[in-house]
Amino acid sequence: MPNVTSNTQYQQILSMAVEDRSSGYEDLVSNNNALLAVMRRKGLWQTYSGPKIRQTLQVGKQVAQWYSGYDQLLNPAIDLFNDAFYDPKMIVVPIILSYQEILNNQGDAQLMDVYESYISAAERALEDAMDAGIYSDGLANGGKQITGLATAVPIANTVGTYGGIDRNLNTIWRTQTFDANSVVPAIGTQVNSTTIRPLLNYVMTKQSRGRDYADLLLMSPEHYAAYDAATVAQQRQTNETSLGKLGFSALEYIGGGKRAEIVLDGGIGSNMPANTTFGLNTDSLRLRYNPSRNFDKLFDGDGQMPIDKDAIAQFIGWMGELCMTNPMFNWRLYDSNPAA
Repeated sequence: MPNVTSNTQYQQILSMAVEDRSSGYEDLVSNNNALLAVMRRKGLWQTYSGPKIRQTLQVGKQVAQWYSGYDQLLNPAIDLFNDAFYDPKMIVVPIILSYQEILNNQGDAQLMDVYESYISAAERALEDAMDAGIYSDGLANGGKQITGLATAVPIANTVGTYGGIDRNLNTIWRTQTFDANSVVPAIGTQVNSTTIRPLLNYVMTKQSRGRDYADLLLMSPEHYAAYDAATVAQQRQTNETSLGKLGFSALEYIGGGKRAEIVLDGGIGSNMPANTTFGLNTDSLRLRYNPSRNFDKLFDGDGQMPIDKDAIAQFIGWMGELCMTNPMFNWRLYDSNPAA
């Protein structure tokens, strides 16, 4: 009697294969992007609930008062907190097999090889999509993409609305932008091995306060090469404790009384803009996600069999947004005229 395997069993196998690996998708995605890796290490991947992501901001501060004797103790009304609101974004990656492919690979081992190939391809697509999103302006697919650094730390920092707050009307909600071509002419007008450290020292000192400063420097190949060339072997601080162990090309910046991880982000298919360094205070960033859609399979049970196709399908889904709580210590250093 022939061994007959039902369509339902094929659906179960695919759905279980996706679910079995879904617990590792957060690692998979974070380990592919330095910013997400640092945020995950710090516990800054956080859940949310409701139709919008509400991020509480401190927009004012209490004023201390020196007094003596019977001086009146002042207690003025002050708005200390307000909220930024972010619309959660959704992404799915499909894993779909036609029954022709299934029937052509009837044996258990052959069929699992097919599943493995399709799931691996979907995982690579998920990595690429999230990495592209982290650097994006969030406008792809009609504004349905995650809002990344192009909007969170823009070149034009006085225009547009971010998190529901108008940057033109609220100076407190602006990150800072530094053009190497003009920021400190006495240092130089382009980023190279001579100017990179003085420029970083200037920016890091200017955009810091006490323990608040950019602790992660994401560099394009041009800036990373300049920094690497600026430090002789005895001075170069190779980061091997965290990002270096994940396979990122990582150095450590020490200057201006600060320390920061430096990561090369560039190369084939990179989403990092050229001639750019993002200085990120990672404590001010959050990756907020829906706890029911954190790189999980989309369909419960055995997946789906489309009514008009001889195939079975399952999806890997995520829902959330990259959010900011304090723009003050986040900045972008870029070279508008590298040939200057």
